[in-house]
Amino acid sequence: MAGNSRFISLLGKQLKTPIVLSSMAGITDAAYVIERAEHAGAAFIGGYSIDEAARNASKEIEACGRKEFEASFDDISTELAMLEDAGVVAGLNLRGSTKEAFLEAASVFGKDVIYEIDAHCRQPPMVNAGCGEALLKDTDRLCEIVSALAEAGYTVSVKTRAGITDDKALAKALWKAGAKIIHVDLMDLGASKLRQIRNSCPLVIIANNGVDSPDTMMEYFSHGADLVSLARRAEPAVLTLLDRYIRAIADEVGWYNAPKQLCRGGDYRSLAFCCMPIKQCALLPTLNTIGLEYGAYTQLKEDAVAGTPLAEGSHTCFGSLAFCCKSSTPCMFRDMTLKSIKLPKNEYMKLKRELSEVIMDEIFG
Repeated sequence: MAGNSRFISLLGKQLKTPIVLSSMAGITDAAYVIERAEHAGAAFIGGYSIDEAARNASKEIEACGRKEFEASFDDISTELAMLEDAGVVAGLNLRGSTKEAFLEAASVFGKDVIYEIDAHCRQPPMVNAGCGEALLKDTDRLCEIVSALAEAGYTVSVKTRAGITDDKALAKALWKAGAKIIHVDLMDLGASKLRQIRNSCPLVIIANNGVDSPDTMMEYFSHGADLVSLARRAEPAVLTLLDRYIRAIADEVGWYNAPKQLCRGGDYRSLAFCCMPIKQCALLPTLNTIGLEYGAYTQLKEDAVAGTPLAEGSHTCFGSLAFCCKSSTPCMFRDMTLKSIKLPKNEYMKLKRELSEVIMDEIFG
């Protein structure tokens, strides 16, 4: 099981908050990030155009009145250097059409940065150049770029736009190709789309679009997001509110992005809250879908909690806290056990988070 870290890590660095600054062409540079870094855990600067086709498209877009970056590799290196002491994990959002362009850029900037392939930009000049959203309609080429970077040892994120292609198939393909992160602009599709993606892959999921309130942020977290990102809504006051809220949730609840329970629409992580498979409920068809036999599921959970406080609970419904529900659900038997073993509810939820990681590892191998 993983350690009881508050939030997730990227590039081997613990994030101080699960809030991310998203790239915006002509806007999100180092100065923009530094101004907001106190309440951000990671930031993607850019988008930067890295080959001739993308650069020509940028010029055409700029001529139409939109902001764009005209940055050489030296300029981008300077921007990255400015972020070294900013307290955020840095990523580069890059727009290009070939794996060679991405590999050339990565060879300059090294392995201490996340390379985000922009498959999101929908401006016609960029799409016509074979960049941005065009990659969502040519997933073989997109996955070729991902694989080239991953095989060379670089950490890869892909910025996508939901609803353009089969998002579940895309997520699975990106994972198989070697990506570590999928950064999804949910458009108007909402949190239900996140659940589909979460159940398709073990990638780190960054959810984007409309994150300007704790309610929206928590809706995304409870449906599978590991991180949330803000672009035009990333005003310092909004970031401060969201950051303080999620830090309080992490401390009080123990699992900041805990899923809903399975019977209430939770993703596969919520199997950590399920009981034994003895009744007709959402658990049985879910186990059938993932191909996990009922006995194997029971044994998996029992083995995962052996030697931990979750193995306690002889007076609970199924004799172990491994099969007990989410802390927010009333249950006197679970609560009596937690009190008797002096395990606070937030620590209980941290252990449930670790159990969910074991279950996800089993599902996705």
